[in-house]
Amino acid sequence: THRKRFVLSFFPPHKRIKISKHTRMRGIISQQQQQQRAAATTTTTTIGSFRKSSFGGRSTSKKCNNNALKVVFCGGSGARARRDERRARCSKHHHVETSSSFGSNATRKKKEGETLTRAMREVHDTKDEQKTEETKAYSKDGTDLIEIDEMLKPHEGHLRYRWEKFLEVKGAIEKASGSLTAFADGYKEYGFSKKEDGTIVYKEWMPACNHAALVGDFNGWNGEATPMARDDFGNWSCELPAGTIPHDSRVKIRFFKDGGHVDRIPAYIRYARVPPNEMGAKYDGIYWDPPKEERHEWKFKKGPKKPSAPRIYEAHVGMSSNDPKVSTYREFADTVLPRIKGGGYNSVQLMAVMEHAYYGSFGYHVTNFFGVSSRSGTPEDFKYLVDKAHELGLRVIIDVIHSHASKNTEDGLAGFDVGQKAEDSYFDVGEKGYHYLWDSRLFKYDNWETQRLLLSNAKYWIEEYGVDGYRFDGVTSMLYHHHGLNMEFTGNYEEYLGMNTNIDAVVYLMLVNDMLHSNYPEVEVFAEDVSGMPTLCRDVRENGVGFDARLAMSIPDFWVKYFKTRKDEDWGMHEIISTLCNRRYSEKAIAYVESHDQSIVGDKTTAFWLMDAEMYGHMSATQPITPIIERGIALHKMLRLITIGLGGEGYLAFMGNEFGHPEWVDFPREGNNWSHDHCRRRWDLADAEHLRYKDMKNFDREMLNIEDGFKFLSNGHQHVSTADDNRKIIVFERGDLLFVFNFNPTQDFEGLEIGVPKPGKYVCVLDTDEGQFGGRNRVDKGTEHFTSPEKIESWVGPYPQEPRECSMKVLSCSRTAQVYRRVDESEFMNSHPDAAAVAR
Repeated sequence: THRKRFVLSFFPPHKRIKISKHTRMRGIISQQQQQQRAAATTTTTTIGSFRKSSFGGRSTSKKCNNNALKVVFCGGSGARARRDERRARCSKHHHVETSSSFGSNATRKKKEGETLTRAMREVHDTKDEQKTEETKAYSKDGTDLIEIDEMLKPHEGHLRYRWEKFLEVKGAIEKASGSLTAFADGYKEYGFSKKEDGTIVYKEWMPACNHAALVGDFNGWNGEATPMARDDFGNWSCELPAGTIPHDSRVKIRFFKDGGHVDRIPAYIRYARVPPNEMGAKYDGIYWDPPKEERHEWKFKKGPKKPSAPRIYEAHVGMSSNDPKVSTYREFADTVLPRIKGGGYNSVQLMAVMEHAYYGSFGYHVTNFFGVSSRSGTPEDFKYLVDKAHELGLRVIIDVIHSHASKNTEDGLAGFDVGQKAEDSYFDVGEKGYHYLWDSRLFKYDNWETQRLLLSNAKYWIEEYGVDGYRFDGVTSMLYHHHGLNMEFTGNYEEYLGMNTNIDAVVYLMLVNDMLHSNYPEVEVFAEDVSGMPTLCRDVRENGVGFDARLAMSIPDFWVKYFKTRKDEDWGMHEIISTLCNRRYSEKAIAYVESHDQSIVGDKTTAFWLMDAEMYGHMSATQPITPIIERGIALHKMLRLITIGLGGEGYLAFMGNEFGHPEWVDFPREGNNWSHDHCRRRWDLADAEHLRYKDMKNFDREMLNIEDGFKFLSNGHQHVSTADDNRKIIVFERGDLLFVFNFNPTQDFEGLEIGVPKPGKYVCVLDTDEGQFGGRNRVDKGTEHFTSPEKIESWVGPYPQEPRECSMKVLSCSRTAQVYRRVDESEFMNSHPDAAAVAR
């Protein structure tokens, strides 16, 4: 074949895992679907043909001509309840406690007499990799991906229809505007703009309006002073002499209909805020046009190039202060960004940047899509933050929420819906236009002006603020008419590519990804999807939806399940590697132990699950360590290391959790007496030399430095050679590194024999048990390990593996993990003058 391949020997557990009642997705595959799986590959040494979805899901298999199994993903599963309930909290008038849910694992029964080595992943065609995004041709009929996943074949008609719709919409846009990117310049035309002579132009799409006027401080809020004129397409506009509207003054659009009127914030407003010191006040649109001396002067507007693998630090500016208050963009830039860079991350993902009326929504109920959140500063302040991040070598990813919008009519975009027909609104009508669980409005994605607004929104933040990419939130809700509610995805492709699929939303996502990747080669766009839809993270030009990667949302829920339900001696090594390796072939995933979802009120951080109340009085390094704290810190490090090692092609951590931040996140609300005490980050804990938080911080930094040095996240080689449920040992290779884990709560293994891929000398480059990480220093990192030509038996769960080329012995201590690298021959010769004799 013309494919590059690598092997990951792994086997899903035999039995179905009982799923929480809150789970929304579950992977399953029928015998009939198994029989439909593709025929054998011609390769004799490596078999891969898939990467499984990062959301649970099942695989199907068929015996190949080399006596191994060819495996493809057949469905996704994952956690939806936590996100759904968190969003339900976002209503301004009520609070709902969150609850956790868990993704299912892949399962399959062993066939007698079969060799059960399974290839985990096969990277893209070599020919595919050689084509850049600029030169790769668009698909002729939209069926290209069937060659990669033949389970798409029965849905060829759906793929063709989707492709035709995409080309139809894109063609119409190009005919009207010249290009997709020119159409996305809507932010330059709508809202406020200026002509070369300084004339102020204001334009708004309001087809349901009978009459309109621009009002504000500049005209004393007089609805007759600045009337607007309508064109044939429902656009209202007016022009004012230069300087008429002062910078930083309040403005609104007065919307007249059926004898009455309402004042609304302009849809494309670039800044909005509430009057200071007024509880419950409504937002005002702000005309933002600072004089030259007050504008931010860019030094590093263009960010670093796209990394080989993203190491993402998820952060919330408002809650980033050590003090109980709302922090600012400038404070974050000066105090938190250096921490992120020093911690080994290459990207910062900022939540809640777009303006949102309800602080407790985590930024997910957006009111003003083009405005930075005024709680933390001005547009110039946010530019300062981005500039500082780029200066430090950090990329800036921001959350973009195109799945829904706040229903607050007086604060944002929803105010332009006054009961008109759907064609004249940004939103759909009736049940189609309302998300009952999130209590928010849903877009009508096939409307011309909805497409213009959302595409412009994606282009605007790059052009105006220099951001380097996006995390698209709530993608599952967009992909399906049922929004993933009360739905369990079984793995049947009909669920992904059938009548429930929202083709209009899928086409919009293809349009925005096509526009972004075609015009900004260094952009990264990530999807928050729990359904496991195939093609989501494939190139638009081959009829994929176009995302760079999806979040591996089932992994944190899997760890929480273990914390809640499993004793240490019952942890399943086979189950762990099955979950971490469970992601869709040829589509990248971002792995993480915990994000903000696991930190919100009603749940616990990983550290708090492991150590709980013991953290309040036993984290001092000046006192003997307690068994609970020792166990908690040990597992905190091991879970991060195994997750980054096996869980995906990128890594993410939420602000503060890298050092074991205790307790939870709870935004100020009536239920907590509007307190900020749990809406901040206790950096002082990580900085205190006498506390053990620094040990987890130090380990996280060194772990990411190892990834930066060896680039194992982006390396194609992945192979699990051992998953021993009896001894609690896991051994796997990732890139050029060898990982050894001992999850046994009591037993050390001196002289543990492990298989290694190549003969030579190996040295330890990372040990979770080092003293600087709060460990006991039981492993001597200076020890040189030489291989033996003897091959040893290797098992993953109950399944025997092909022995590795050679073996070596290591010390593996209870609740520790080590990472080894093979010393290059040239290094070996230089360090051993008698190398020739040693070799003989």
